[in-house]
Amino acid sequence: MREKTIEIFLFIDALGWKIVNDHDFLPELLPSRKKINMQFGYSSSAIPTILSGRFPAEHGHLGLFRFAPESSPFKGLSCWNWLFKPEGFWNRGRVRHHLSKMIKKIYGFTGYFQLYRMPVWKLKFVDYCEKRDLFVAGGMENIPNLYDVLSKKGVNFHISDWHLPDKENYAAAEKAIEKGKNFLFVYTANFDGVLHDKAGDFAAVQNKLAEIKDHVTHLFAKAGEYAKNVHFTIISDHGMTPLTGTVDIMSKIEKSGLVFGRDYGACYDSTMARFHYLNGHAQSVITQIMKEFPGHFLSEDEEKRYGIYRSDRAFGEGIFLLEPGIQIVPSDMGSKPLNGMHGFAPEDEHSFAAILSNTDLPAWVNHVADYFNLMIERAGQL
Repeated sequence: MREKTIEIFLFIDALGWKIVNDHDFLPELLPSRKKINMQFGYSSSAIPTILSGRFPAEHGHLGLFRFAPESSPFKGLSCWNWLFKPEGFWNRGRVRHHLSKMIKKIYGFTGYFQLYRMPVWKLKFVDYCEKRDLFVAGGMENIPNLYDVLSKKGVNFHISDWHLPDKENYAAAEKAIEKGKNFLFVYTANFDGVLHDKAGDFAAVQNKLAEIKDHVTHLFAKAGEYAKNVHFTIISDHGMTPLTGTVDIMSKIEKSGLVFGRDYGACYDSTMARFHYLNGHAQSVITQIMKEFPGHFLSEDEEKRYGIYRSDRAFGEGIFLLEPGIQIVPSDMGSKPLNGMHGFAPEDEHSFAAILSNTDLPAWVNHVADYFNLMIERAGQL
């Protein structure tokens, strides 16, 4: 055997604690398990949190877009507004997909980039958080990421290519084991997509988990061919909350008489609206309007507790979080609701993430941000 120990961390997007227990997922293979507090937000905040151990307030990633006219990289697109009419044509899914690919190439973005439903005319007012590939060397600029730290420590590691489908990443992990890698971070995202579509469908979720179980047991067996000890740990970032209703915040604000970019700025995510007030009147009007919707503006104490408070208010001067299950439709993310969504209050029963392992888990691992130090600690023991 080439290596005495192989350490595998498998990231399964959206494998929430409730799902793990409802479906009794892999109790024999991975008996050590804990409920984990999720980071606030979506994958755009989860991935950099996992890869750095830092909270959004420090790494700067919350929603994909943020209102920031002064730093928008898209100002040059404003002279092409005439090209993107009629707006209806450019809101088609396939058209938006190809437009996103074109803009990504033009601007040289290497990270995950997707326009979703963000209107083209608004782009000159917004910045985008994930311009760089977070998984590679220097991917988080001045903050060391997993790749940077493992490289510095001289660990013989493998990190998945997030661009690839899950099956290819499982296959790549097996090849990495064959090549002698003894620390693996395996990235899979498909389960998240299944839950967005099938949340609440017990049979569909069970079938997908059975497929994942096959991949896990096969990868575990492959590692066992090359190592006496195989430490296998599954980590997740959040769960999935079933849809219970929708609200149209965007239309209400737009009909108020306030002008976007002059009176206010806003980013409408699926579960929260993030406002910037450019004058006192706008703040008063928006605050009054939002009383009609099921949710609340986060207090400063809540923002600090969730790790998203910034004195520069980069994420928004007012962050309105909806009640669990309620989605903003339409939003900058889509024109239709999804059967499941995450990004609600971390305390919601569907929000909690999970960690499952065949080795003992330290008492200090309680938050998604703790995964990073656990991975570094385990890598240092190889």
